[in-house]
Amino acid sequence: MLIDIKSRLDQPEIAELLEYSIFPDPARLEQTLSDYKRSEELELYGYEKDGNLLGLVGFRINPGRVMELRHIAVQPDYRGQGYGRGQILELIHLKGPAEIVAETDEDTVDFYRNIGFEIVSLGENYSGVERFRCTYAVEAEEGQEG
Repeated sequence: MLIDIKSRLDQPEIAELLEYSIFPDPARLEQTLSDYKRSEELELYGYEKDGNLLGLVGFRINPGRVMELRHIAVQPDYRGQGYGRGQILELIHLKGPAEIVAETDEDTVDFYRNIGFEIVSLGENYSGVERFRCTYAVEAEEGQEG
């Protein structure tokens, strides 16, 4: 179940999970935690099961109900079991975005591709790493009018 964990940013387990989704650099991790603490538009949810934090997802909702995924992570022992996809599906249900976008690297692009995101290469960045824009158009849920 996804829960708002923004008030728990000082807990080590949150920093550990967040570090999985960024380049492992202590200064960058501190900056990312600070960004979540300071910005009202950034949201951070955790995926808890049986009292254990298995994953997290950080995002913002931009104009036009475009959800920009900034961070998504799952504990290593639970990867490949559908928890990443589950977090995205729960976010769709909770927040009702029209579209979800993310930018990622070659290590993670298959995760997005496998759950139905459209992938476009952005080319290589300054450090020679290829980046990808991942986009998912959310269909109206069954039973919704309109």
